Amino acid sequence: MFDMQVPWWEFILRASVVYLVLLVMVRMTGKRTVGQFTPFDLIVVLLLSEAVSGSIAGQDDSLVGGLIAAATLLALNVLLATVSARSKKVDALLEGSPVLVGREGVVYEEVLKRQRIARSDIDKALREADCELKDMRMAVLEADGAITIMKKQP
Repeated sequence: MFDMQVPWWEFILRASVVYLVLLVMVRMTGKRTVGQFTPFDLIVVLLLSEAVSGSIAGQDDSLVGGLIAAATLLALNVLLATVSARSKKVDALLEGSPVLVGREGVVYEEVLKRQRIARSDIDKALREADCELKDMRMAVLEADGAITIMKKQP
């Protein structure tokens, strides 16, 4: 249980590489918050976890190895959050930036396609904002995947 099959530093290296590669891959998939996950998105996340577990552990089943890998993942997360909070460039790279998806009652269908957002998501956001399409001043896909609707001023 306490005997590691690989050196301690290899856990840190493996966890770091897997974390960074998954970060890039997930970032490339688009803007979706956890609340917006479809069942398929959830399955992908669960399968990703299973798929990379061997890569992180190097087939080492020791308690110490698992704790080193977990600590590395948490440390990387804190480090990236800290750097992101201090650098606008890093924040934009990691978190993304808002995208205008509609203005003055017109929804930009090409932008929706490019961002992989369904028209029904815009319709839902309009309902949540108690706003009809003709009364929409602006619709913005936020960096976190939420859709913000701004109404025209009366």
